[in-house]
Amino acid sequence: MATGFKVLKRKNAVSSELVRRFARLPVANVSDSMWRLTAGGARLRPLHAGGTLAGAAITVKSCPGDNLMAHMALNIAGEGDVIVIDAGGDLTNAIIGERMIAYCVAKKFAGIVVNGAIRDLGWVKNQHFPVYAAGITHRGPYKNGPGEINVPVAIDGMVIEPGDLILGDDDGLLCVPLGQAEQVYKLALKKYEEESSTFDQIGKSDNQEAKYRKLLLELGCEFEE
Repeated sequence: MATGFKVLKRKNAVSSELVRRFARLPVANVSDSMWRLTAGGARLRPLHAGGTLAGAAITVKSCPGDNLMAHMALNIAGEGDVIVIDAGGDLTNAIIGERMIAYCVAKKFAGIVVNGAIRDLGWVKNQHFPVYAAGITHRGPYKNGPGEINVPVAIDGMVIEPGDLILGDDDGLLCVPLGQAEQVYKLALKKYEEESSTFDQIGKSDNQEAKYRKLLLELGCEFEE
Protein backbone atom coordinates (compact mmCIF):
# COMPACT_ATOMS: atom_id res chain seq x y z
CA MET A 1 0.00 0.00 0.00
CA ALA A 2 1.43 3.36 -1.04
CA THR A 3 2.83 5.59 1.66
CA GLY A 4 1.14 8.98 1.71
CA PHE A 5 -2.12 8.07 -0.01
CA LYS A 6 -4.16 5.39 1.76
CA VAL A 7 -7.27 4.73 3.80
CA LEU A 8 -6.85 2.22 6.63
CA LYS A 9 -9.36 0.62 8.97
CA ARG A 10 -9.21 1.45 12.66
CA LYS A 11 -8.31 -1.73 14.52
CA ASN A 12 -9.13 -0.74 18.12
CA ALA A 13 -10.76 2.11 20.02
CA VAL A 14 -11.31 3.27 23.57
CA SER A 15 -14.59 1.98 24.96
CA SER A 16 -17.66 4.21 25.09
CA GLU A 17 -17.99 3.46 28.80
CA LEU A 18 -14.49 4.78 29.49
CA VAL A 19 -15.19 7.82 27.30
CA ARG A 20 -18.21 8.63 29.49
CA ARG A 21 -16.14 8.40 32.64
CA PHE A 22 -13.38 10.65 31.32
CA ALA A 23 -15.91 13.21 30.06
CA ARG A 24 -16.72 14.12 33.67
CA LEU A 25 -13.13 15.07 34.52
CA PRO A 26 -11.35 18.37 33.85
CA VAL A 27 -8.69 18.05 31.16
CA ALA A 28 -6.21 19.75 33.53
CA ASN A 29 -6.57 16.91 36.05
CA VAL A 30 -6.00 14.34 33.33
CA SER A 31 -2.99 16.28 32.05
CA ASP A 32 -1.45 16.49 35.53
CA SER A 33 -1.91 12.73 35.87
CA MET A 34 0.16 12.28 32.69
CA TRP A 35 3.04 14.31 34.20
CA ARG A 36 2.09 17.39 32.12
CA LEU A 37 4.09 16.02 29.19
CA THR A 38 1.24 15.76 26.68
CA ALA A 39 -0.68 18.60 25.03
CA GLY A 40 -2.17 19.50 21.70
CA GLY A 41 -0.45 22.87 21.69
CA ALA A 42 -1.74 26.28 22.66
CA ARG A 43 -2.88 27.08 19.11
CA LEU A 44 -5.63 24.45 19.13
CA ARG A 45 -8.47 26.31 20.81
CA PRO A 46 -12.16 25.52 21.30
CA LEU A 47 -14.21 27.56 18.83
CA HIS A 48 -17.68 26.26 19.71
CA ALA A 49 -20.20 27.70 22.16
CA GLY A 50 -19.09 25.47 25.01
CA GLY A 51 -19.05 21.89 26.18
CA THR A 52 -16.53 19.11 26.60
CA LEU A 53 -15.02 16.85 23.97
CA ALA A 54 -14.51 13.14 24.57
CA GLY A 55 -14.31 10.32 22.06
CA ALA A 56 -12.20 7.87 20.09
CA ALA A 57 -9.93 9.25 17.38
CA ILE A 58 -10.29 8.79 13.65
CA THR A 59 -7.04 10.27 12.37
CA VAL A 60 -6.45 12.12 9.10
CA LYS A 61 -3.17 13.33 7.69
CA SER A 62 -3.74 15.80 4.87
CA CYS A 63 -1.81 18.23 2.74
CA PRO A 64 -2.00 21.82 3.97
CA GLY A 65 -5.14 23.44 2.58
CA ASP A 66 -6.55 20.19 1.18
CA ASN A 67 -9.62 18.43 2.60
CA LEU A 68 -10.09 15.46 0.25
CA MET A 69 -9.21 12.94 2.96
CA ALA A 70 -11.23 14.85 5.55
CA HIS A 71 -14.31 14.29 3.40
CA MET A 72 -13.53 10.58 3.22
CA ALA A 73 -13.09 10.45 6.99
CA LEU A 74 -16.64 11.71 7.43
CA ASN A 75 -17.79 8.54 5.68
CA ILE A 76 -15.68 6.31 7.92
CA ALA A 77 -16.32 7.81 11.34
CA GLY A 78 -19.16 6.57 13.51
CA GLU A 79 -21.25 7.85 16.39
CA GLY A 80 -19.08 9.06 19.25
CA ASP A 81 -15.89 9.39 17.19
CA VAL A 82 -13.60 12.43 17.06
CA ILE A 83 -12.13 13.26 13.67
CA VAL A 84 -8.58 14.53 14.15
CA ILE A 85 -7.15 16.23 11.05
CA ASP A 86 -3.48 17.09 10.90
CA ALA A 87 -3.20 19.60 8.08
CA GLY A 88 0.28 20.69 9.09
CA GLY A 89 -0.92 23.69 11.07
CA ASP A 90 -1.19 25.79 7.91
CA LEU A 91 -3.81 28.56 8.10
CA THR A 92 -3.94 29.61 4.45
CA ASN A 93 -7.04 27.58 3.54
CA ALA A 94 -9.88 26.30 5.70
CA ILE A 95 -10.15 22.52 5.97
CA ILE A 96 -13.75 22.40 7.16
CA GLY A 97 -16.73 24.72 7.48
CA GLU A 98 -20.39 24.88 8.38
CA ARG A 99 -21.65 22.17 6.01
CA MET A 100 -19.11 19.53 7.00
CA ILE A 101 -19.58 20.26 10.69
CA ALA A 102 -23.37 20.08 10.30
CA TYR A 103 -22.85 16.60 8.84
CA CYS A 104 -20.80 15.64 11.91
CA VAL A 105 -23.61 16.86 14.15
CA ALA A 106 -26.22 14.90 12.19
CA LYS A 107 -24.14 11.73 12.43
CA LYS A 108 -23.62 12.24 16.17
CA PHE A 109 -19.84 12.38 16.05
CA ALA A 110 -18.23 13.55 19.29
CA GLY A 111 -16.23 16.40 17.80
CA ILE A 112 -13.63 17.51 15.27
CA VAL A 113 -10.05 18.71 15.66
CA VAL A 114 -8.16 20.53 12.92
CA ASN A 115 -4.47 21.29 13.06
CA GLY A 116 -5.14 23.99 10.51
CA ALA A 117 -7.91 26.52 9.82
CA ILE A 118 -11.70 26.38 9.65
CA ARG A 119 -14.27 28.84 8.33
CA ASP A 120 -17.88 29.86 9.08
CA LEU A 121 -16.92 30.83 12.62
CA GLY A 122 -20.17 32.77 13.11
CA TRP A 123 -22.08 29.50 12.83
CA VAL A 124 -19.57 27.35 14.70
CA LYS A 125 -19.39 29.59 17.77
CA ASN A 126 -23.16 29.34 18.23
CA GLN A 127 -23.12 25.53 18.26
CA HIS A 128 -22.26 23.21 21.13
CA PHE A 129 -20.66 20.64 18.87
CA PRO A 130 -16.96 20.56 19.89
CA VAL A 131 -14.65 22.11 17.30
CA TYR A 132 -10.96 22.73 17.99
CA ALA A 133 -8.75 24.42 15.42
CA ALA A 134 -5.60 26.47 15.05
CA GLY A 135 -7.14 29.38 13.14
CA ILE A 136 -9.82 30.84 10.89
CA THR A 137 -9.92 31.94 7.28
CA HIS A 138 -12.60 32.49 4.65
CA ARG A 139 -10.47 30.86 1.95
CA GLY A 140 -11.78 27.44 1.02
CA PRO A 141 -9.85 24.19 0.58
CA TYR A 142 -8.65 22.14 -2.37
CA LYS A 143 -9.49 18.50 -3.01
CA ASN A 144 -6.44 17.02 -4.68
CA GLY A 145 -4.87 14.80 -2.04
CA PRO A 146 -2.77 12.98 -1.17
CA GLY A 147 -3.37 12.05 2.45
CA GLU A 148 -3.86 9.17 4.87
CA ILE A 149 -6.63 8.00 7.19
CA ASN A 150 -6.12 6.05 10.41
CA VAL A 151 -2.38 6.50 10.66
CA PRO A 152 -0.47 8.03 13.59
CA VAL A 153 -0.38 11.83 13.56
CA ALA A 154 1.51 14.27 15.76
CA ILE A 155 0.38 17.73 16.81
CA ASP A 156 2.98 19.78 18.65
CA GLY A 157 4.61 16.57 19.83
CA MET A 158 1.33 14.95 20.94
CA VAL A 159 1.13 11.63 19.09
CA ILE A 160 -2.37 10.41 18.30
CA GLU A 161 -3.05 6.85 17.21
CA PRO A 162 -6.38 5.75 15.72
CA GLY A 163 -8.68 4.78 18.59
CA ASP A 164 -6.90 6.85 21.24
CA LEU A 165 -9.02 8.91 23.61
CA ILE A 166 -9.35 12.58 22.66
CA LEU A 167 -10.37 15.00 25.42
CA GLY A 168 -11.02 18.72 25.27
CA ASP A 169 -12.50 21.52 27.36
CA ASP A 170 -11.94 25.26 27.71
CA ASP A 171 -8.30 24.64 28.69
CA GLY A 172 -7.43 22.84 25.47
CA LEU A 173 -6.91 19.44 23.96
CA LEU A 174 -5.36 16.19 25.18
CA CYS A 175 -4.82 12.67 23.85
CA VAL A 176 -4.78 9.69 26.21
CA PRO A 177 -3.17 6.64 24.57
CA LEU A 178 -5.57 3.71 24.34
CA GLY A 179 -3.31 1.36 26.26
CA GLN A 180 -2.91 3.78 29.17
CA ALA A 181 -6.49 5.02 29.46
CA GLU A 182 -7.60 2.90 32.43
CA GLN A 183 -4.52 3.73 34.47
CA VAL A 184 -4.70 7.44 33.66
CA TYR A 185 -8.39 7.53 34.55
CA LYS A 186 -7.74 6.16 38.04
CA LEU A 187 -5.02 8.73 38.67
CA ALA A 188 -7.07 11.62 37.26
CA LEU A 189 -10.17 10.67 39.25
CA LYS A 190 -8.15 10.55 42.46
CA LYS A 191 -6.65 13.97 41.76
CA TYR A 192 -10.04 15.44 40.90
CA GLU A 193 -11.61 14.12 44.11
CA GLU A 194 -8.69 15.33 46.24
CA GLU A 195 -8.79 18.83 44.77
CA SER A 196 -12.57 19.08 44.95
CA SER A 197 -12.61 18.11 48.63
CA THR A 198 -10.30 20.97 49.63
CA PHE A 199 -12.11 23.88 47.99
CA ASP A 200 -14.06 24.81 51.12
CA GLN A 201 -10.76 25.21 53.02
CA ILE A 202 -9.17 27.66 50.58
CA GLY A 203 -8.35 30.96 52.27
CA LYS A 204 -8.90 29.66 55.81
CA SER A 205 -5.17 29.19 56.45
CA ASP A 206 -1.90 30.07 54.73
CA ASN A 207 -0.87 28.74 51.31
CA GLN A 208 1.38 25.99 52.71
CA GLU A 209 3.96 28.61 53.65
CA ALA A 210 6.21 26.22 55.58
CA LYS A 211 6.36 23.81 52.64
CA TYR A 212 7.29 26.49 50.12
CA ARG A 213 9.74 28.24 52.44
CA LYS A 214 11.57 24.93 52.97
CA LEU A 215 11.67 24.29 49.19
CA LEU A 216 12.96 27.79 48.46
CA LEU A 217 15.72 27.44 51.07
CA GLU A 218 16.76 24.10 49.60
CA LEU A 219 16.99 25.74 46.17
CA GLY A 220 19.24 28.48 47.51
CA CYS A 221 16.75 31.32 47.91
CA GLU A 222 17.62 33.91 50.59
CA PHE A 223 15.04 35.62 52.81
CA GLU A 224 15.52 39.09 54.23
CA GLU A 225 15.26 38.96 58.01
